[in-house]
Amino acid sequence: MDAATNAYIAQLSPQARASSDAYFEGGYWLILWDLLVALLVAWLLLGTRLSARMRDFAERITRFRWLQTAIYAVQYILLTTLLALPWNVYEGFVREHQYGLSTQNLAQWSGDRAKELFVALIFGTVALVIIYAVIRKAARTWWVWGAGVSIVFVTFFATIAPVYIAPIFNTYKSLPDSPLKVEILSMARANGIPATDVYWFDASRQSKRISANVSGMFGTTRISLNDNLMNRGTPAEVKGVLGHEMGHYVLNHIYKGLIFFGIIIVLGFAFVRWGFAWAERRWGTRWGIRGVGDVAGLPLIAALFAIFMFLFTPVTNTLSRTTEAEADAFGLNAARQPDGFAEAAVQLSEYRKLHPGPLEEFVFFDHPSGWNRIHRAMVWKAEHLDDADIKQEGTIAR
Repeated sequence: MDAATNAYIAQLSPQARASSDAYFEGGYWLILWDLLVALLVAWLLLGTRLSARMRDFAERITRFRWLQTAIYAVQYILLTTLLALPWNVYEGFVREHQYGLSTQNLAQWSGDRAKELFVALIFGTVALVIIYAVIRKAARTWWVWGAGVSIVFVTFFATIAPVYIAPIFNTYKSLPDSPLKVEILSMARANGIPATDVYWFDASRQSKRISANVSGMFGTTRISLNDNLMNRGTPAEVKGVLGHEMGHYVLNHIYKGLIFFGIIIVLGFAFVRWGFAWAERRWGTRWGIRGVGDVAGLPLIAALFAIFMFLFTPVTNTLSRTTEAEADAFGLNAARQPDGFAEAAVQLSEYRKLHPGPLEEFVFFDHPSGWNRIHRAMVWKAEHLDDADIKQEGTIAR
């Protein structure tokens, strides 16, 4: 199995592996820098009392608390987006071009960010109005109720995103009739997935990454694959990737993820409850904050959540990596394409470090490493060499 795994790994040149490692390892530092940028933005809003002035402005406009919250939320979303823009341009545009992953010019990239801002203004404002209404009603248990409302919003967003949000950023079309489409739908039916069509979307207008998903809940289930996967992958690779994605659906990873997320959010709100009380005692008067129910304290809440999620990075990555490994195992059994899946893992390793150390993978990887995925595929293949369909495959699919 090691020899077969190494044969796949050898498909990446030393230069390609060095670039992939540098890109992915740079992402470790981005986790820290993202936190520092979030803390800097919060400090600017609080330390200059700008957040308090934004609240005062909202109070002068209307006497209705919910509308005051909405006015503040719009100001907050716009201003934090502007303050973080230089960093986001580097992280999301400049750096992606440095490693040859982006296909957008600056105008196209900015257009997508404008769409994200539009979505954030709508959903973020509504969410903040409801969360702050709950906080003000439940003075002692606000952190529990706030977590509950957050979970409801995430569930709602995950339900509508495949049908109503994703098409804002990409064009989705029904995959043309072909033997591959027939096989994909057959695999879906065999695994109890209620999908009647397969969609492809134009991710190549944004990046060179390959991806697919089986997403949605409560009647919005959709099988989608991007055009990069279609254009670069063989039918075996496409089926291998979609087998993995179907595993997420069949194994109820969406619902399990919401449960895990819910637990983390409750813990996060508990951390915010403690941190907010401590910070308010020390700097509340200087910042002009009147308590946790005061919307001017939102930058402090955001900063505390950023700290909490930074500290929980190994936990959230481990939860994600575990479900991804489960989906890998399911996909190998459902699609029966070990070589196709291994080839896809090689393509993913163009921007994911292929062979990290155990501690490195534990802390920083939210998916199994490419080496582990290829090795598991080769183990699966070795255990099924007597099967007629596996015998027909060579050691390497290409």
